[in-house]
Amino acid sequence: MNFLAHAWLARGGNDAFLYGNLIADGVKGDPGDDWAAEVARGIRHHRRVDAWVDDHAVIRGVRARAPRPQRRVVGIALDLVWDHFVARDHADVALIARCYRVLESQGVAPNRLAPMIPVLIEDDWLSRYADFGFTCQAIAGLGRRLSGPNRLAELVPWLHADYPALERDFQRLWPALNQALCAD
Repeated sequence: MNFLAHAWLARGGNDAFLYGNLIADGVKGDPGDDWAAEVARGIRHHRRVDAWVDDHAVIRGVRARAPRPQRRVVGIALDLVWDHFVARDHADVALIARCYRVLESQGVAPNRLAPMIPVLIEDDWLSRYADFGFTCQAIAGLGRRLSGPNRLAELVPWLHADYPALERDFQRLWPALNQALCAD
């Protein structure tokens, strides 16, 4: 899951909890050492969601059918693909506006995320994920930040070809995830 899916799952919490869920991928180590209690709780929630998703049978199935050279990075792409389906099927303009407000008001993002947050807000990524073309551009762009060949860009044609199966996967995964870990 990526920004929007994590926000959806954390939407019932306060703004600090939501913020922790949004920045968790940029935080290393124990969040209790450097972050306020509610932000740290949000970071931990994000990590529980990621662990639950990564261990789910749906994800194991997607990984098994992904092209072998890209299997190591398919989880990164899936995070954004799931955001695509959340944006497309569960659009929540108020939640997106809240995410942007929270990200802007906190002012301190982890170093790895700091340069990306203003662009994410200015270019309205959370709404634009509803467009699968934009989502695939974001996946390929993320791949340029990794070392070695851009395996994420190489995965994009498969994502397009596998789209109907990915959609079915999401329709199985999302309700189960919401039931198991939604923080309302």
